[in-house]
Amino acid sequence: MIRLLKKEMKLAASPLSYLFIVFGLMAFVPGYPILVSAFFLCLGLFQSFQAAREANDITYTALLPVAKADVVRAKYLFCGFIQLCYFMLTVAVTLIRMTVLSEAAVYRSNPLMNANLVYLGFVLLILGLFNGIFIGGFFRTAYQFAKPFVAFIVAAFLVVGLGETLFHIPGMAALNAFGFAHIELQVCVLLLGAGLYFLLTLISIQKAMRDFERINL
Repeated sequence: MIRLLKKEMKLAASPLSYLFIVFGLMAFVPGYPILVSAFFLCLGLFQSFQAAREANDITYTALLPVAKADVVRAKYLFCGFIQLCYFMLTVAVTLIRMTVLSEAAVYRSNPLMNANLVYLGFVLLILGLFNGIFIGGFFRTAYQFAKPFVAFIVAAFLVVGLGETLFHIPGMAALNAFGFAHIELQVCVLLLGAGLYFLLTLISIQKAMRDFERINL
């Protein structure tokens, strides 16, 4: 499994998958829907799937003396690694926003989503949707990925729209809290996002392994 993961990282991965990790810094940008950064990270991962398909990577890997299930796991592990790097950077930026920059006027006057723990929960939801919709959809054929990616785009931007809308609803302004205000609510949304991420990913892995096992390469 470790060797397969190294193969993914060194041979199959597009440089954009690594480069787009820096979109975690977008949480510093005022007046911008910062949830879009999670979509950009997923766009970078999509480039790796596209490059791998053009190189017939799946067929090559399946010809190696490895189980098909391990091929699937390696893809998910690679994506999970990139997502973890991005998420750690996003957490660091968010904590700076919640502490050092919590009173900055440029953020206080920002009408869009604030960088707090609620934001991190929504980020995890988008990443989970990528794993569940796109990666899971890709392994139905191990070749076609246009429809799964379009479906993910629709789902991701629905989440972005939801995140940018909810706190404008009367009684829900606490979702856009600054600093550590309403911290209990913030933690609950973060935990919910984390739970959905792991649930979507685990369900997707199991389904992808079954689908890929049935494919005759």
